[in-house]
Amino acid sequence: MSDPKVNSAPAPDERDRFIHRDLSWLAFNGRVLEEADEPENPLLERARFLAIFANNLDEFIMVRVAGLKRLLDAQYNRQDIYGYYPQDVYREVRETTAQLVERLYGIYEQKLKPELARNNIFIRRIGELTADQQKFAKRFFDSTLYPIITPMAIDQGHPFPVLASKTLAFAVHLLHQELIHLAVIPVPQSIPRIVKLPSAKDSFEFILIDEIIRDNLKSFFRGYEITGASLFRLIRDSELSVDEEFSPNLLESIEEEIKKRPRAKVVQLSVEQSCPELLLDAVMEAAGFFKEEVTRINGEIDLTFLFQLVGLAGVPALFYPSYSPARMQYENIFDRIKEEDFILHMPYQSFQPTVDLIKAAAVDPNVLAIKMTLYRASEDSEIVQALKTAAKNKKQVTVLVEIKARFDEERNIGWARQLEESGCYVIYGIAGMKIHSKITLIVRREENRTRRYVHLSTGNYNEKTARVYTDIGYFTANDDFARDISDVFNVISGYSQPARWKRVISSPYDLREYFFELIDKEIEFQRAYKNGFVFAKMNSLEDTRMIDKLYEASREGVKVHLIVRGICVLVPGVPGLSENIVVKSLVGRFLEHSRIFLFNNNSEFRMFLSSADWMSRNLDRRIELLFEIHRQELKDHLRFVLEQTWKDNQRVRLLLSQRTYSFRKAEEDRFNAQDYFIKHYG
Repeated sequence: MSDPKVNSAPAPDERDRFIHRDLSWLAFNGRVLEEADEPENPLLERARFLAIFANNLDEFIMVRVAGLKRLLDAQYNRQDIYGYYPQDVYREVRETTAQLVERLYGIYEQKLKPELARNNIFIRRIGELTADQQKFAKRFFDSTLYPIITPMAIDQGHPFPVLASKTLAFAVHLLHQELIHLAVIPVPQSIPRIVKLPSAKDSFEFILIDEIIRDNLKSFFRGYEITGASLFRLIRDSELSVDEEFSPNLLESIEEEIKKRPRAKVVQLSVEQSCPELLLDAVMEAAGFFKEEVTRINGEIDLTFLFQLVGLAGVPALFYPSYSPARMQYENIFDRIKEEDFILHMPYQSFQPTVDLIKAAAVDPNVLAIKMTLYRASEDSEIVQALKTAAKNKKQVTVLVEIKARFDEERNIGWARQLEESGCYVIYGIAGMKIHSKITLIVRREENRTRRYVHLSTGNYNEKTARVYTDIGYFTANDDFARDISDVFNVISGYSQPARWKRVISSPYDLREYFFELIDKEIEFQRAYKNGFVFAKMNSLEDTRMIDKLYEASREGVKVHLIVRGICVLVPGVPGLSENIVVKSLVGRFLEHSRIFLFNNNSEFRMFLSSADWMSRNLDRRIELLFEIHRQELKDHLRFVLEQTWKDNQRVRLLLSQRTYSFRKAEEDRFNAQDYFIKHYG
């Protein structure tokens, strides 16, 4: 095996060898925006893509832009592993973000809203309302909005209010006795932002509650003259800063950090295009923000309200055609797993067997113990309820709830407390790393022996995302797998050192090295037989050491096919570096989330599934699992999944050596992989 590249100070040509991860992420979100601009997508699905783009961008700003600002504030001036100084990245990120936002509002104002109107879906302004609708809006303000809104004066005795990240609020300038006063009115978050108006039977008419508030601002300031008003929105740094090594109680430390988020540094300030300069100056000073970085929006601020519109505008013809995930038939889930190993391909196949496994284990008198990791769960999770039921039924239930799952910290802390109260043994994670692997182990007494059942997955135990994320779940009662997963839980829950497992490979211990060994074997086979081939599908490819290993393989002639939905730092197709590497990204109806790895192995291919992407955080700072599929029928099927995805010529973009993505839909022999899988499994 050749030696892996050791990280060192970046050479002058690092920018030639890598695409910066933040710029690559923005390119991915640009591909999401393309889906909103795709005429072949149903109209309300296009609206949903706009909302997804806006929400993605918010999270990027809260984390990545916030991180860049922290480096700049600290006057950090060293190159990163991609060869960029912080100020260089920040400048390019701001320029690219501004271009994307401009395109976002161009699509929304010039295309989406007119097309919605042609389909009798309207987002109204106050001046466009009929007399009956005006009465409705006034009643809604008087009965619902006015009682819960509290206007806040800003002066020496009333400091600028603590507004949580992503809060919308009005800044208002008031004139009284020749003095100008500033007030702030937060838009309530306890009620939906969009309200359905009375309208004709076949028409859907809506208005934003901030539009209703704007029309009634005078109600809050009797005796004062409003000289200027504008909606604004703050986004704050949302990274948690917990010294995990010295924290006596990780749960309490993270709870304390979450409490600090509403007061964290402002990293973006958005205002309406029409905001008066004097009012903008007052808001900037209060928020501690720089004028040259203010984002002026010519339209509705925060288009994530489109999620709500999509949910309220019930026009089936404007959505993707409905389908029912294929249901596996069985009388007893344990008997089905004992019969033979099997996989499920969500969302084309139903997630229900996974839920049934946990629910059956919770009430089965022969089940002795359930061990499980939870990274993200849905709000009304049947799985969480089943775990609580199992504990009440006196089963030994051990649950790892990863309370550091970004933006789900509060929800996961809530789950953890509920599970503890039900009698579950709850682990909150491990200091210094996240538990990202998705594993379940069920111990069951059967006849004269104890049998262990295992479920492993590329995605979360989340019933809702299982309907829209493509993931692979694997079920087995194999003894070697069971012993390995038992040992994994011992590592997670106690002081056990990882053994040399038979069926699983784990990070941060040896996952990267194992991938290197697999790639090195392909290099050897390429030299000997000219058949070296690596075929991998993942969410993100960011680890520079892994990329250097792929570059090495390419230089030796190994063919590398990569399906990377999101971040891809690798530059394909460069002579002498990566001419044998092809990278595709599929962004479509479903979010491609499965991690599948194929190594040709001299034409006796080996197939693996994993919870890990090829990112440094997955390989170095998380507990992830890679596991090999041995049953030939399942291997063949996973290869089939890769090959059909690769064939897509409708939703796939090709990453070029120029670092841009080419999107050319075939007009003949059209093939949409996601549509194909719906029909294939159905």
